[in-house]
Amino acid sequence: MQSLGRHVLAEVYGCHFEVLNDIAQVEDIMVNAALEAGAEVREVVFHKFSPQGVSGVVVISESHLAIHTWPELGYAAVDVFTCGESVNPWDACNYLAEKFGATHVTASEVKRGTVQSQKKERLVVNI
Repeated sequence: MQSLGRHVLAEVYGCHFEVLNDIAQVEDIMVNAALEAGAEVREVVFHKFSPQGVSGVVVISESHLAIHTWPELGYAAVDVFTCGESVNPWDACNYLAEKFGATHVTASEVKRGTVQSQKKERLVVNI
């Protein structure tokens, strides 16, 4: 079954407080993770929370990378969604884990936009 994209959801634990709480470092690491994976960066938006934490998105031509950090827990929730064959979301996740100083990562990949056939079939679900 063909898919339009790969979406890696990562739970990143044991990270350095100082890194996860520094908006400039988180932004830099996220942008470089996208580049490391072979993506083309389009837009970058990050926000620093008080008293701690950072959230942000790196929009790439191939989709996006997003993060929410809990520095006090040494934890980051990360998702990397890529479309096409040229960008590997796992390269971005591995880069992030290394730069955040993670001690443990659990991650899973979801295939997005699975296309079963080119037939003109339509499934309508009423909710």
